[in-house]
Amino acid sequence: MQLGLSEHLSTLVARRFTAARDSGHLVFSSTHLSIINAAGISYQLRYCPALAKKPSNLKDNGPKTPKFDPFQNPCPELLIAQFPPENPAYNLIINKFPVIPNHFLLVTKDWQAQTDILDKADLEATYEVLKAWNTDSDGSNSNSSKSLFAFFNSGDDSGASQAHRHLQFLPVEAMRQPGSDSWSPLIDLLTQQTPQPTSPSQTPTPNFQHLPGLPIAHFALPIPPNPSAEILHDIYITLYRAAAAATRGRTPSQDTESLPTHGRACISYNLAMTRSTMMICPRRQETATVPVDADSVAAREIADHGVLSLNGTILAATLMVKAEGEWDALRENPEHLTQVLATIGYPQTDSRGSSL
Repeated sequence: MQLGLSEHLSTLVARRFTAARDSGHLVFSSTHLSIINAAGISYQLRYCPALAKKPSNLKDNGPKTPKFDPFQNPCPELLIAQFPPENPAYNLIINKFPVIPNHFLLVTKDWQAQTDILDKADLEATYEVLKAWNTDSDGSNSNSSKSLFAFFNSGDDSGASQAHRHLQFLPVEAMRQPGSDSWSPLIDLLTQQTPQPTSPSQTPTPNFQHLPGLPIAHFALPIPPNPSAEILHDIYITLYRAAAAATRGRTPSQDTESLPTHGRACISYNLAMTRSTMMICPRRQETATVPVDADSVAAREIADHGVLSLNGTILAATLMVKAEGEWDALRENPEHLTQVLATIGYPQTDSRGSSL
């Protein structure tokens, strides 16, 4: 699957982003950035006051009304490209409400459910976008150090805001602001871990990469160079099955339940992907709370003060808060972040599948 672009993807995205921002077709919200360390991992903590103006993210049990689908007929000013060129199945679209520059989406042209298991074509398209970020328009490898972080929120409990299937991309260089030198995307930290040997009795269970300091179940596997769509999908399904086992309190080696590989997913999860690694984190719920001053002015004026909503950016070691009280609470006591993560995820298992 080729994107068929006439110029470098990063150049095209930046040009479209700037034009859409300057013409008012996207709303960019700036953030205040701080780096906090929890259990040996450096996280980007971003305070975005504009988020406080949005409606509550808490779920209710009231009558449901159909949501407007912004991806059905995307705004032309936000459209980056359609591909494959001969029979387009995907749109690349600039995010209309970004907090990080050049945030863009991969969206299926035809409606596909966000809660369904990803197809081979979805993963192939995602990898092609990741590869194109470091490939010149003539097809040669770029010497640029630019990198791209892809993530997917599978449903309500993992932070999905739209039902139409879409994966998201954040340029790592746009996430790195002055003062964030100690931070790296969490998924990249996996490549720095020393692989653990697998005994013959563990051969049927893949040697998943994992981070001991991350207090939630997560599973990652390396992606070989130039993988086929079949290889990418095999890696994804292996990770998906391990994540599903974790939600049932089982390790991958213990779980023998057969799971379908298409249709609606049986769990909610976040997926992250780079050119070298694919990672999944099963999700228990979207939100968690941090202790804030309940009598403060913010508590009276900001909806859900102290409630954090987390999506797949947690796999980039990045999270967003909407109120200064939330920002202060996490900076003053980063251990609160460990509790937040433990609330939204499931207990961790190690790379050999045994509970920690």
